[in-house]
Amino acid sequence: MTIIVPTDFSDTANNAARYAARMVNGTYDTTLVLFHVYDKSEDATQVAENLDLLKKDLAALVPVKMETRTEQSTDFINSLDRLARHLAAELIVMGITGKSKIEQVFFGSNTLKIAERNVCPVLIVPPAAQFTQLKNVALTSDFKDVAHSIPVVPIRKVLQLFQPSLHVVNVNSEHYVSLTEEFLAQRNQLTEMFQEFKPEFYFIGTYNVEEMIQTFVTDKNIDLLITVPRQRNIFSSLYKTSTTRKLAYESPVPILAAHE
Repeated sequence: MTIIVPTDFSDTANNAARYAARMVNGTYDTTLVLFHVYDKSEDATQVAENLDLLKKDLAALVPVKMETRTEQSTDFINSLDRLARHLAAELIVMGITGKSKIEQVFFGSNTLKIAERNVCPVLIVPPAAQFTQLKNVALTSDFKDVAHSIPVVPIRKVLQLFQPSLHVVNVNSEHYVSLTEEFLAQRNQLTEMFQEFKPEFYFIGTYNVEEMIQTFVTDKNIDLLITVPRQRNIFSSLYKTSTTRKLAYESPVPILAAHE
């Protein structure tokens, strides 16, 4: 497995790199690629030295295979997109921080933009997150055409690394006493898709989706939240959708964005 960890050497990026290193500790055939995009104002030699220093710091934490890559460019997103496709990366790990609008524009936008590109799953790491274990993973689903909308292969690859308990949650204002036949059929399909993880299902009726998901994460001791952005859904209007901002910026646990 190839995992790209972009860095600008900030505290947020360094924390995401530490999370990634600890996450893959003990796994086989996994390589972390530390990647920095720099412009003409930066010295290429200094950039290489900073990357090597980060690599040494991570190696002191855990034994993990690592490579470093740099590119001079003014377009970080396109550079990261090209590298991910060239390496056939299976995951990108990035930090995110900032609850003020200014911080969100300068620190958070790149993380959300690369998630929108759908080149591979993106693990969004909150600034205070520290990897300890992945025992409980929550998968959010709208239970609509799950056979085609849920990217089973990339999600299973992550789950197989840790063998966690899988909690599938649907938050919907239209849930009443019993589930419709359609919801039951979709649940059966999801059970079959992830049968080795023995998924448990939760159907919650509420209008406040993001708040209920946060409560669910806390109540169930969730270590990782998996979302499946649709092209005209969660990431389609990055700065207009309050649910997106709240999930990405306020989640206490990392979010794995895996596109359909």
